Amino acid sequence: MKQLEIAVGIIRNSQGQIFITQRAADAHMANKLEFPGGKIEVDETPEQALVRELHEETGITVTGFTLFDKLAYQFPDRHITLWFFMVESWEGEPWGKEGQPGQWVTQNALVAADFPPANEPIIRKLQQS
Repeated sequence: MKQLEIAVGIIRNSQGQIFITQRAADAHMANKLEFPGGKIEVDETPEQALVRELHEETGITVTGFTLFDKLAYQFPDRHITLWFFMVESWEGEPWGKEGQPGQWVTQNALVAADFPPANEPIIRKLQQS
């Protein structure tokens, strides 16, 4: 059983909009929307992975973040632990640096069904805050 640790950035601007991207057609959970992020490498902390992944995926340099939530999710073929960080300060303008479509969405307009199932509790929590 594959075990993965993932660092995820909830990039939120001062207007309360969140930057989301779309998963690649050939990726696990293909074409679903997602908060940018990726695998935590063996020698990294979740925080280091967050900064690296957001730079690689969206071109931003993260300057401030807080842990928003941490949850585990079981898929039939893998077990993942997700570290969700609220990112509210950065340098640069986020974009789909790896060719993935990206967009700003108002926080309360996020639809859980558009995201992988592991994101559902996070979407609910965001809609309540």
